[in-house]
Formats: sequence, structure tokens, C-alpha cells
Amino acid sequence: MSEPDQYGVFGHPVHHSLSPFIHAMFARETSQAMSYRPYDVTPAEFHDKATEFFARGGKGLNITLPHKIAAVDLATELTARATHAAAVNTLAVKGDGLLGDNTDGAGLVRDLCDNLGLVITHRRLLILGAGGATRGILAPLLSLEPTVVMIANRTPERAEALAAAFSDLGTTHGVGFEFIDQEPFDLIINATSASLSGEIPPIPEGALSAQTVCYDLAYGRSATAFVRWARERGCTRALQGLGMLVEQAAESFRLWRGVRPATAQVMDALRERAGGAYA
Repeated sequence: MSEPDQYGVFGHPVHHSLSPFIHAMFARETSQAMSYRPYDVTPAEFHDKATEFFARGGKGLNITLPHKIAAVDLATELTARATHAAAVNTLAVKGDGLLGDNTDGAGLVRDLCDNLGLVITHRRLLILGAGGATRGILAPLLSLEPTVVMIANRTPERAEALAAAFSDLGTTHGVGFEFIDQEPFDLIINATSASLSGEIPPIPEGALSAQTVCYDLAYGRSATAFVRWARERGCTRALQGLGMLVEQAAESFRLWRGVRPATAQVMDALRERAGGAYA
């Protein structure tokens, strides 16, 4: 009996990753003979360790922090969405080379539109943060033709530069936090890491109403600071990014195995595993 195909996730740290659990469930559901494990790899080790993984017959990798930028250089070919994101979260063997993809934005859109039933077309979006997480989700969001995507950041110049880089795909504006519109947005996405440390960007009260959906790309066993902040201000739909995590994993799995697994059962299992947390 042949050995199962080898996959994994490279990150630093990576002990907290839910990806091995998620992909094990996907493999069982789709009857795929594969193994998936985490690899804690420092930035100094990344290139050599990844090269060694594929030289030994590895079929694919997920790439998480802090290696998504470095993975671009490892790929011999990039998908359009990885090129837009300037970051890679999925590597797959393709012929004699490596295909680099970025499934983060597709995973977010799948969670927002399919799982949560949101409409993005002709809606006003606010994204908090102008780092790599925002860059990874902009193109898929703009493809849905929102009225406007406003990017707000502590350093206005970074927000302005990112908005300009994606202006050919739709209407984008980059501003400092103090210049966020006072008119309520339909969707506010927190793409900063501040929520995990208990910090909230200075968002004006007028930017959200009871009908605004607030979505934190981060997730935890209890509500993140951003989710708590939104609920305290009357937001009836304030959500964590666990669905995005599962959906982007399903996109990676489809790239590797040619079949896209269903995700509802995995979401239920993760919530049950956490005792109903991830709310």
C-alpha cells in the first residue's frame, strides 16, 4: 500500500493552527489518501525547509504568518489572485514547478455570501487596516462590485497607496482613521491584528448602525475585542473569521486534490470542539 500524499502548513508559531484538524476532516469526507501536519519554521529556515519538503515528494503546503510574502519567491508560477495579493498562502506542485495561490479572499467571500447570505454588490464597505490581510481580500471583494471600499489605517499614506493599487478593480478610498465617513457602512471588516490584543481602532460612532455587519478576520475561543465593541454599540451581526479560515482551507484543498469539500460539518465540529465558542 502506497504512502499517503504529504501536505502541511508552514508558520512560526504554528502550534495553535486548526488547519491539521480541518484538512483531516476534509480528507475523510472526500476519501483522499493524504497526510497533513504543522511545521514550525522560522523565517531564516523557510526557503530551505520548503524546498526540502517538496524535494522529498511533498504535494502541497499552506503558508501562514510570517511567511506569506517569502512564499511568493518560492513559487515558479502565481495565480492572478496571488499576484494581486502579493502574498501566497497555498503552494501546490504543478509539473516541474510550484504554483503559488492566495485563497484568503475567496474564502472570505464564500463565508460572507454563501454561509452568511450577505450581498456585497452596491453596498458600502469599510476595511480597517492596510496591511497584508487587507491586500489579500481586496480583489475578490471588489469583483462583487460594491459601491465603495474605504480602507482606513493609522498611517493614511499606506491606506491611500493600497486604495490606489486596486483602483482599477473598483471604487476605493484610502484614509486615516480620523477621516472615516460618519455615514453608516453596510459591512465593516477588521483586518488589523489589534483586536487580538484588546485594542480597537478609533472608529467614529456614525460609521455603523444596527444594520451594519461587522466581521473580524481574527477569531478566538471567546468574542474578539472588535466583535465585543460592535455588539456593545448595537450591531446585531458581529462575527469572527472562523468561516473564512475553513473556506480558504477548502479552496486550498480543491487546488491540491481537484475536489472542493463541504464545509458545514467542519464548522460544526470546530464549534463543538471549542464548547460552543467561536461566536
